[in-house]
Amino acid sequence: MLNTSRWLCDKGDEFTWGNANSLSGSVSPTPTSATATTTAIFGVVFFLRPPATQFSTGKENEELLLAEINENEVESELEVNDSSEEEEEEEEERFNFEEFEREAQLAVKDYSDSLSLQLKIEDETSSQKDAHGKQKRSKNITYNVPDHLLPRVAIVGRPNVGKSALFNRLVGGNRAIVVDEPGVTRDRLYGRSFWGDYEFMVVDTGGVLTISKSQTNMMEELAISTTIGMEGIPLASREAAVARMPSMIEKQATIAVEESSVIIFLVDGQAGLTAADVEIGDWLRRNYSHKCIILAVNKCESPVKGVMQASEFWSLGYSPLPISAISGSGTGELLDLVCSQLKTIETENHDEEDYVPAIAIVGRPNVGKSSILNALVGEDRTIVSPVSGTTRDAIDTEFTGPDGQKFRLIDTAGIRRRAAVASSGSTTEALSVNRAFRAIRLSDVVALVIEAMACITEQDFKIAERIEREGKGCLIVVNKWDTIPNKNQQTATYYEQDVRERLRILNWAPIVYSTAIQGRSIEKIIVAAAIVEKERSRRLTTATLNQVVREAVAFKPPPRTRGGKRGRVYYCTQAAIRPPTFVFFVNDAKLFSETYRRYVEKQLRTSAGFIGTPIRLLWRSRRKMEKYDGKDAARQVNLVPSDRGLAVTK
Repeated sequence: MLNTSRWLCDKGDEFTWGNANSLSGSVSPTPTSATATTTAIFGVVFFLRPPATQFSTGKENEELLLAEINENEVESELEVNDSSEEEEEEEEERFNFEEFEREAQLAVKDYSDSLSLQLKIEDETSSQKDAHGKQKRSKNITYNVPDHLLPRVAIVGRPNVGKSALFNRLVGGNRAIVVDEPGVTRDRLYGRSFWGDYEFMVVDTGGVLTISKSQTNMMEELAISTTIGMEGIPLASREAAVARMPSMIEKQATIAVEESSVIIFLVDGQAGLTAADVEIGDWLRRNYSHKCIILAVNKCESPVKGVMQASEFWSLGYSPLPISAISGSGTGELLDLVCSQLKTIETENHDEEDYVPAIAIVGRPNVGKSSILNALVGEDRTIVSPVSGTTRDAIDTEFTGPDGQKFRLIDTAGIRRRAAVASSGSTTEALSVNRAFRAIRLSDVVALVIEAMACITEQDFKIAERIEREGKGCLIVVNKWDTIPNKNQQTATYYEQDVRERLRILNWAPIVYSTAIQGRSIEKIIVAAAIVEKERSRRLTTATLNQVVREAVAFKPPPRTRGGKRGRVYYCTQAAIRPPTFVFFVNDAKLFSETYRRYVEKQLRTSAGFIGTPIRLLWRSRRKMEKYDGKDAARQVNLVPSDRGLAVTK
């Protein structure tokens, strides 16, 4: 049957009409008089006015008529699109913006959970809470005492007697790396602990060596490598650095003993009394007899055998106490002795702790991370050596900036390629790299350190990618800037262009040039980190945000699809900070391409700032609401984040 609606062509106030004979190549002649005529087709009456022109031949008439039909189809499609847009505008007016805010919070939670699963990293915070729960500490009250006011308890002893295992037992969790090999711990590692009404800082130290050992034996006990990661270092410097390593470890242990009020002298009950234990005991008696020294005999798992194993150490001149750091037996009596020598500190109760941002210093080995930490705190907090892998644990240090703001600095181990770590066969290095990645996740701002003379490698890009995925603020520190020869005013500009080109994923991160070994421009790192943290914690008002988005969409609307559909932004809100996360409620998230989403992010940064922090754009699809019996029908909501194509459906 002929579709008469396609044969009726509207041209202003004129109508022309053709009958079904035109399908065979002919059109019936139309009246030429100026008066309107009435024609009935299939029982429908049409009022026709004479056309301006006459059709001559049937073929020519058909071509003209088909052109009019095509034109009418396009106009009808545009009318449909215009009507759908008008319906969307009417639907937008009926949206509940409070519901948008609630859905935005759910969107952020869904995205955060999915990202955590994708990264496959255990949440250390929950494990620490479990450890605190085992020690029966109140969950509602937080004793907010600064670390520098707490009394300190140092754990010393020869290598491989279980000092790190006891440290983990006292502070809860797995803060220190525990491997059945000597020389794992090198720097001082601090952790909070408590027992009853007492709270104190426990200090883990490296194994104390004695002068009776030769240089070769020292290197074997410390497991110092003279080849891995030291290919570019001259042989003389390499040997000198290895020779200084034992004395540097002992210096860190000596500092820990001097600043502590209680010293736990740990020995190995299974290995028995050794010459090194005797020399360490004499050293403590000669220099620190005014301090409380507790002799703990570790690895005494059996209560019966433990007493027999501990009896051998009476010759050291101290009262031995058998304990087991692994099983926890005897640690209660040890903590009772420790707390009996400590003074109670008056504390103030707070509902929640003051926020102290954490700055993680990460990068490849031998780029100067420990030198930057020492230059910032003004002391030899960590060991600095050209020996690759000197830093093992993630070292935490409190630091107060020039403006009085407090930071927690975290020095990490150098991160090598996964294949290089696997080929070395070192369990310690693998755990150190894992600690470095965990430090990135637990930090607020990450200082990515690169060496000025070294080219940016693929490993640097992978570390940068990890920082961006974790949503951490970042600043790029170009260390050893003094090694660049023939510098001029344009050197920094050209170098920044090269860094931006190679690390495009961090194009929003500020760049700081420093020479840590000489203390040059070190303060700029803290200033930049403070700015990044403020930007990361900043929140835009909903009115300002929607105005920025409207201007961006008005300047460059989303492109239409082939079907004539176009994306529409109904509402935008900032649902979270650290990092800033924005949720866009749109008609269909699929209508916004990745290119357009990057455009929106760029416009948002241009208008609102957010220097040094990644921002998250989450796009929520919103289907038209249908109402039945006065209630909104269920609708499907899709969460499509703007990065990495991750999609979560609720």
